[in-house]
Amino acid sequence: MPSTDDSRRRGSTSFDSASEGDDGRIHRFSLAERIVHRITAVLMIVCILTAAVLYNGSLSVAIGHRHLVELIHVYCGFALPVPMLLGAVSVAYRADLHRLGQFSSADRRWLRSRTRRDGTIRVGKFNAGQKLNGALTSSSILVLFATGIIMYFVTLAPLPWRTGATFVHDWFSIAVGLLVVGHITFAMKDPEARAGMRTGWVSRHWARREHAAWLHEVTDGADGDQTDERVDS
Repeated sequence: MPSTDDSRRRGSTSFDSASEGDDGRIHRFSLAERIVHRITAVLMIVCILTAAVLYNGSLSVAIGHRHLVELIHVYCGFALPVPMLLGAVSVAYRADLHRLGQFSSADRRWLRSRTRRDGTIRVGKFNAGQKLNGALTSSSILVLFATGIIMYFVTLAPLPWRTGATFVHDWFSIAVGLLVVGHITFAMKDPEARAGMRTGWVSRHWARREHAAWLHEVTDGADGDQTDERVDS
């Protein structure tokens, strides 16, 4: 706990107890956000694995139970948007959705830079890559959900529509699979980011290096840096 002298020095810039722990670690994700992420990840991985079985003849023969695999794929696919919709009840979740939907001048510099991870470009809570990944993944889920409905409920649309929906569904499935592989690859390279999603907390050192503008925001400027993230209107 900070001393009395420390508190007096900080004055109006005292930390929000929900943002910083007693050990100096910074709160990054709420419980609701972590639950939504985990459930969505499980559903997505099950959909990818079952899709691989359904579309690969050798795998389908080796595993068998094609009808059961198809049912698992369909119901997990229909369930994919549910965690995100339920997560909207959480204020923290809605706030982060807003963050993910905003691109700043720093984000554009981050995308153009070849040294984007050296800390010279001050990043908010999410970097531009994470924002793009979030936009592509969420929009792909909606497309897969809509085309899946057309494919599964055959009386809803004529045959040409179902044929087109199958084509779109297949290609978006491949794209989502690549996005998930990329997401996991980057996550495996950053243990601190994984810890943040697993426990909700990250170290101050990591936050200053990877998301300095966000650290400045959650500590009310007490970290000593000036934010460089300006969202364009």
